[in-house]
Amino acid sequence: MIKREKLDINVIPPSIFNDVIGPIMRGPSSSHTAAAVRIGTIVRQFLGNPCRRLLVEFAPHGSLATTYKSQGSDIGLVGGLIGMELTDDRLVNALDIARNNGIKVTFKITDFEASHPNTYRISATTGEKGAPEFRFSFISTGGGMIELTSINGIPISVSGGYHEAIFFVNTSLVSNASRLEEKIIGMHPEIDTCRVSSSGQSALVNIKTAQPAGAEIIDNIRGLVNYAHLVQLAPVLPVHSRKSISVPFKNASELLLAASTGNKELWELALLYESQRSNLAEEQILRMGKEVLAAMKGSIEEGLSGTVYSNRILGPQAAKVLNHNGALIGGSLIKNLIAYITAAMETKSAMGVIVAAPTAGSCAGLPGTLFAAAEDLGSDDTAILKGLLAAGITGILIINHSTFAAEECGCQAECGSGSAMTAAGLVQMAGGTVETALSAASMAMQNIIGMICDPVANRVEVPCLGKNILAGMNAVASANMALCGFDQVIPFDETIAAFDQAGRMIPAELRCTGKAGLSVTPTSLRIHKKLNLPEYENEA
Repeated sequence: MIKREKLDINVIPPSIFNDVIGPIMRGPSSSHTAAAVRIGTIVRQFLGNPCRRLLVEFAPHGSLATTYKSQGSDIGLVGGLIGMELTDDRLVNALDIARNNGIKVTFKITDFEASHPNTYRISATTGEKGAPEFRFSFISTGGGMIELTSINGIPISVSGGYHEAIFFVNTSLVSNASRLEEKIIGMHPEIDTCRVSSSGQSALVNIKTAQPAGAEIIDNIRGLVNYAHLVQLAPVLPVHSRKSISVPFKNASELLLAASTGNKELWELALLYESQRSNLAEEQILRMGKEVLAAMKGSIEEGLSGTVYSNRILGPQAAKVLNHNGALIGGSLIKNLIAYITAAMETKSAMGVIVAAPTAGSCAGLPGTLFAAAEDLGSDDTAILKGLLAAGITGILIINHSTFAAEECGCQAECGSGSAMTAAGLVQMAGGTVETALSAASMAMQNIIGMICDPVANRVEVPCLGKNILAGMNAVASANMALCGFDQVIPFDETIAAFDQAGRMIPAELRCTGKAGLSVTPTSLRIHKKLNLPEYENEA
């Protein structure tokens, strides 16, 4: 499933700062922790008043059943429910804070049919007399992106980019759904989309707007369907959606054509794309890029200074590399690359602030490699920013035709994508052409097709650290090969297609479910027990 907003009549193109680089968040996982915060935030908006009872259910054969606690879905969901942001330093204590405020929270493994491995089935109520109990189905689609797929059994699609108005009506009031949709859209040009859906005796009218729906829209819809309840949602994504978005390219072939006709570098094509996608000025996009780089640099610096967090596998190791006095192979570039990637991963594992790139599990390869390469090349902050944007637009080409979710395509979707993005960013920093950058990205991706996701003790630490370092090293090698004129053989578009096909053929047991590979070695099971993680699949 592609990590982007999916609508029946208007597919929203992905954004660099929604889908590829970001969110700026606390670890350990974007598809678990960050996505869960956003899910909790949407549930909170539905309730209006503080939640008093929350039931969250996971299917036993999905990814969340074995990882929701070890990768932070529980604290993220409850944190969003009680008003915390993605970077809130109280997030680690969200469950205790909720319970101390009288919220009954239950997580349960229930045997139900789930079409996606990251499915959340949620029931929530304020407990007030006459207050409704909402039943939700959400999915986490990778990198912190989400989709609300049903409310009270009624289909819907909410991905957090729009202002949403959701009207609950009786099915008897909706005689012709398509005609009603056309009528509502025709009444107000500021309504981007309208969807009417039903189940049994209940129906929803869902309108999406770039700005909050005003009183006139609400009153007019009330005149058409006398709704019983109205919920208005604000966006949870940094880059908002709007009607009729047109982007200059959707694949590598189209990007190369745009580069040749406009004589633009890869970072300039990223600016062109994101300005059309987001409707933001290029100056604002550059500011967002600088904020991302500042957060990335901060995650490296925090890791190098030493992180403290009791409930994890690996202690601080990054400084061991920088302070090593003996001979190391590869010189300062490799030494710094390993140290910086390790530092960012340690910050993530200690629930520090990091940037998903494109996910939290692969958060370190891109920044660690770009900053290490900048020191080696003598690059300034502007050159690093250009490298970041080049990496971002390369990720757009991937997410347009595949996924960043390990639960869908294994670790190749995370560290493999991150390595391809990093290779393109390095070529940009070295002064290479657009063609060279995409060739590097293709070679980097080719090298990592088939990489499984088998975290030890269900933590995003081992072998995730090594795979991030591998992604950085692979990116350096691929960038150098491309800069020297090596033949990529398979064009980037074809590589992405092969990458997606192979990833979806990886057995579910090897896609972040903790059911095979390193996850079930005797040592992994001992660590799991030592960290006091329950056997969730056996939970009542």
